[in-house]
Amino acid sequence: MSIQIFCDFDGTITNNDNIVAIMQKFAPPEAETIKQLILSQELSIQEGVGKLFSLLPTSLQDKITAFIKETAVIRSGFIEFVHFLQKNNIKLYIISGGMDFFVYPLLEGLIDFEHIYCNKTNFSNDTIQVNWPHSCDEHCKNKCGLCKSTLIRNLSSQTDFKIVIGDSITDLQAAKLADKVFARDFLITKCIEHHIPYTPFETFHDIQNEVEKLLGVRK
Repeated sequence: MSIQIFCDFDGTITNNDNIVAIMQKFAPPEAETIKQLILSQELSIQEGVGKLFSLLPTSLQDKITAFIKETAVIRSGFIEFVHFLQKNNIKLYIISGGMDFFVYPLLEGLIDFEHIYCNKTNFSNDTIQVNWPHSCDEHCKNKCGLCKSTLIRNLSSQTDFKIVIGDSITDLQAAKLADKVFARDFLITKCIEHHIPYTPFETFHDIQNEVEKLLGVRK
């Protein structure tokens, strides 16, 4: 059985959602309204996240980067999980709606950069602009920004056993394509709503235990 794992970053690999943390720290109050419109799916993820970052002056780049490096915490068990997957030749792709300026530094030395898919940021204007290098294909009409379901279709075959790990609305379309879903937080709510089977998790030790069962690994 060929297993491929597609893992979210914000709120999944990290304990907190870094975009939410950035907005709470640096954005004006209207950011909360935009966030709620994204969660309720009244705004597409692409439009909503673009609006959020456009609220932030580019002059804050260094402060925002320093803030994330100081406050982001990698979820317990993730480093061991990465080593476990490497030992068992299981491919791990990071598919993140997060931004390059904090995703890459936080994963440096852990994940090969060619296995990281995230959004790009442009700091050349007055406010931060988001570029979307991994947009939806013809099978997805959700204006995801970074389209996780498109990436799964491009990176895997129908015969692969696909595992999706995530925590929020941005992981819903990916979860619909998965053979197994590990979910926490708001993704659990959406999985229940859409009748998607899932396994809850708090740490990557939980996930590793379940993947070991799939492989028949004996401790």
